[in-house]
Amino acid sequence: NPGQKLVSPNLKISIKGVGKSSLVHLLCHNQVLGNPSWTVGCSVDIRVHDYKEGTPEEKTYYIELWDVGGSVGSASSVKSTRAVFYNSVNGIILVHDLTNKKSSQNLYRWSLEVLNRDAVPTGVLVTNGDYDREQFADNQIPLLVIGTKLDQIHETKRHEVLIRTAFLAEDFNAEEINLDCTNPRSSAAGSSNAVKLSRFFDKVIEKRYLFREGNQIPGFSDRKRFGGGTLKNFHCD
Repeated sequence: NPGQKLVSPNLKISIKGVGKSSLVHLLCHNQVLGNPSWTVGCSVDIRVHDYKEGTPEEKTYYIELWDVGGSVGSASSVKSTRAVFYNSVNGIILVHDLTNKKSSQNLYRWSLEVLNRDAVPTGVLVTNGDYDREQFADNQIPLLVIGTKLDQIHETKRHEVLIRTAFLAEDFNAEEINLDCTNPRSSAAGSSNAVKLSRFFDKVIEKRYLFREGNQIPGFSDRKRFGGGTLKNFHCD
């Protein structure tokens, strides 16, 4: 993974979908992104996460959130260029636009692209109709599915939309969050969304460190700055 380097090993988390810049800004700053724009290249933001908050094992991490520009159906050469951002990924957040059915279907292609990053690019768009759940059977990378723009769906239609997208979490064997990135309360401390996010980041940290350093997870108690995690963010409409 290219980009900003922090002292000590990095955890890398990859995000796929739409509405990601607003999501990343909300997760890092607990503020609404006033003027979101299309990401060109890659931008990096930092979230401070307390591992196992409120327990004796609590430790603090800097988590890198990566926002990588891209588009579905792009040429193989562009896909190959994106592949450099997939190296040493420690987690994947699949982000889709709840108002756009196609964006949820595109998650299959993006997820397969990062998980099969060493394969020869085919340019084939994978939809849920072609999806084989066995492709993720051996995946060891923590996954989280987030639906954005919940506020843009009329209340009378929300149940219908959420039922339609519920299969995503099952297919990816991941937890699901649906939120409004224009409302900081949608991921406020103590909310179910915040609990799921915290649980996901804890899982990424454990996967990265638990069995690599004598079962001791390094922390931030000595106030040394290091990469707690990387969240890579990919635009696809």
